[in-house]
Amino acid sequence: MKALLPLALAATFGALAVSNVHADDSWVVRVGGAVVAPKGNNGTLAGARADVSSSTRPSIDLEYMFTPNWGVDALGAWPFMHDVKLAGLGTVARTKQLPPTFGINYHFMPDAAWSPFLGLGVNYTNFFGTHATGALYGNSVSIANSWGGAVRAGFDLKISEKWLATVDVRWANIESDVKVNGDRVGKAKIDPVVFGASVGYRF
Repeated sequence: MKALLPLALAATFGALAVSNVHADDSWVVRVGGAVVAPKGNNGTLAGARADVSSSTRPSIDLEYMFTPNWGVDALGAWPFMHDVKLAGLGTVARTKQLPPTFGINYHFMPDAAWSPFLGLGVNYTNFFGTHATGALYGNSVSIANSWGGAVRAGFDLKISEKWLATVDVRWANIESDVKVNGDRVGKAKIDPVVFGASVGYRF
């Protein structure tokens, strides 16, 4: 998936560069909620299988439609919180993360009441506030920030000319080195599916 990063970056910034030449542009702001659900079996840390818990938070998405079909968007959210569990030891760390995601989307039927879309983008995940608990209490635990590709699929449901409802699902490539007391103990392979539902306003 990391091989898609140059393509995703080029597509995103290329779209932004040409957006000013279109007269039929618009903005869509969506406010709702997102569930970050890491895949099962999140790698091996210190020789033990790791699992990262899911988290649900409010989200906001801003999309610039530079043509009726094409848009570039930025996803933000209230910081997500996750427990990190190790097989046989239970919860050994808790962490917060912000995963801003930028992408370019193609809307298949922008004038229809129901309009599906697909997107490709880039995710940057910033881990912070990580602290040890349980069997690792008293130790220093850190999780490295991560860059990765992202894909998106969903649909808009038109409520009126200005209002819409959106349901989408994203997948992000998130793989981060984990250190305990400064020593690398493995890589957390989170690669979550992100489920979102929101209400949007076009202007």
